[in-house]
Amino acid sequence: MQSGRSDARYALIGVGLVLLASIGFSARGVIIKLAYPYGVDAVTLLALRMLFSLPFFALMALVAQRGAAPLSRPQWHMVIVLGFIGYYLSSFLSFLALAYIAAALERLLLYLTPTIVIIISALLMKQPIRRHHIAALALTYGGILLVMSDQMLAATDSLAVLTGSTLAFVSALTYAVYLVASGSIIPTIGAARFTAYASGTACGFVILQFLIVRDLHALDLPLPVYGYGAIMAMFCTVLPLWMMAEGIRRIGANQSSLLSSIGPVATIVLAAILLDEPVSLVQSCGAALVLGGVWLVGMKREAAASAP
Repeated sequence: MQSGRSDARYALIGVGLVLLASIGFSARGVIIKLAYPYGVDAVTLLALRMLFSLPFFALMALVAQRGAAPLSRPQWHMVIVLGFIGYYLSSFLSFLALAYIAAALERLLLYLTPTIVIIISALLMKQPIRRHHIAALALTYGGILLVMSDQMLAATDSLAVLTGSTLAFVSALTYAVYLVASGSIIPTIGAARFTAYASGTACGFVILQFLIVRDLHALDLPLPVYGYGAIMAMFCTVLPLWMMAEGIRRIGANQSSLLSSIGPVATIVLAAILLDEPVSLVQSCGAALVLGGVWLVGMKREAAASAP
């Protein structure tokens, strides 16, 4: 009996960690939108986020590499390329997108990543697209079209909505490429070490970009911008990465993927409260379709994983 209670508590903590991590990741877009009115641009704001995050990634790397074999040159090349694609380029495009579109729409577009992974896997790895995949794709992309049409009808600048949506979709695409490609290297070097190295690499690219296109005077910013940068680093990057990893360890990747569906909902709620973004019936229906499609993929994966 005691063992059963301990196991249940262990799993419950995992559920809580995944939910908190998903909310933290989802809050990033809202924090970015709160910072933009102070005159900061995407390049500088992303640099602040990475500068505040870098010490934690360095500490993570030091802990993860204890007793581990050194990476080979091809492994380092792979880590650097994936860090550029998955953490630098994807994040930069996401930051740019939020200068044009609402935080809720941006999060929904980023949530297309699992469906893009399905398409990439089918095209490059010849993995079959099954009926539930087709249903999931129809639901998610139908939901996105519904939300985008609602946003474009309500917007004074429909071109801005189209531009921001394109940037957010390409951000989801680059992250999907990163997920597919990282599947071959993570088992060989470990998830914690890969995350630390790839994230640290991305920090280097972001800081280098800032030094090339901006000067240090660009850091002469209002104090609240630094506060938002620190909040993004700690509560939308470092802590969620750790909580998600620990949650996956406790309850598994499939259940964690399903629980992370709370992300877009959290963004919609936070954006409505903190940014006064309107929540229309059409937007709610579109979000429900997107979540339904991703849940369909996750539920089928969970059923396959538990089959004898």
